[in-house]
Amino acid sequence: MNEFAYFDHDADIGIIGKGPTLERAFESAAEAMFAIMAEELPEQLEVEISFVFEEEDVEFALVRWLNFLLAHAQSRSIVLGRFELRREGALWHTKAWGVPWSKEIMRGVEVKGATLTMLSVKESAGLWEARCIVDV
Repeated sequence: MNEFAYFDHDADIGIIGKGPTLERAFESAAEAMFAIMAEELPEQLEVEISFVFEEEDVEFALVRWLNFLLAHAQSRSIVLGRFELRREGALWHTKAWGVPWSKEIMRGVEVKGATLTMLSVKESAGLWEARCIVDV
């Protein structure tokens, strides 16, 4: 079951990541963003990337996380499909797995970046929701 969704926006696409933890909501938002760009990926995701970034504000952290993922994926010509995030105060430890782009992967719409538009990260009744507009 997908823990992400989309919402309407005039020119771009709104993504929503949900989860029982803040980190899982961010991971779901990343899944939503990369699902816009590629249809189903192979089960075996052979390329792993990892990085650490610092951000105190959780809303800005969402945008930074998504844009770092895009930058790493674009620089390596890969598409990502699985994500792991661990927060320690203002430090965010990240891992993601994907595969190189190939003709077997059905391309969707290119996402240029996550924006501050309609940015929201909140918790309600034990469920976290992370949302923003991505520029396509």
